[in-house]
Amino acid sequence: MNDLSQGLAEAIYRVATLDPELVDITLRSLQVTVTAVVIAAAIALPLGAWLAVTRFWARRYVIAVLNALMGLPPVVVGLIVYVMLSRSGPFGVLGLLFTPTAMIIAQVIIVTPLIASVAHQALRDLWSEYHDLLISLNTTKRQRIATLLWDGRRALLTACLAGFGRAIGEVGAIMIVGGNIDNVTRVLTTAIALETGKGNFSLALGLGFVLITLAIILNLLIHSLSRTERSNLW
Repeated sequence: MNDLSQGLAEAIYRVATLDPELVDITLRSLQVTVTAVVIAAAIALPLGAWLAVTRFWARRYVIAVLNALMGLPPVVVGLIVYVMLSRSGPFGVLGLLFTPTAMIIAQVIIVTPLIASVAHQALRDLWSEYHDLLISLNTTKRQRIATLLWDGRRALLTACLAGFGRAIGEVGAIMIVGGNIDNVTRVLTTAIALETGKGNFSLALGLGFVLITLAIILNLLIHSLSRTERSNLW
């Protein structure tokens, strides 16, 4: 118990004094996660809108697969990316394994189905409202997708923030493809796992505080930007 209280006090001190190691790990984690979410959103949002406005024979199966991929095990993603980027893999010549780029690739694969599925569900309801109007205006499919993306931007922002929350807390996949290398690929979650194993509870708790703070800020942004807690909305 004394070790825990001492570690907690040291963690608070590290956070309050902006410990350089703590700041470095936090900034790297944000850099990797934000980059991954931006790339994933660029893929997932148009895909979700396209599925909302397009009808084809395999549409239900595609949506079902997309929803299933939301629960894709991160360690499996990490293993696949590792094999693809290893020296014996098809992309080994690029030398991306154990780099932040490999971590970003893994997070994009994990987050894209989540953002696309949430976006599709939101835009499907919006499309049912706009369907007759947009067809009567003789709009192209691209114009319909653009209209849905713009008018549903608040819901889509929530989808992106949900993807950010999934990515920032990921540890399995990025541990496999990143290697948890100090000053290179070490991020919040992998650093917490490492420091806990080493018995360095002060740094582990400090990193945990930062991760929890980011999660709280994330949820506040979701409520604020999506305006889910307006006085006239329950």
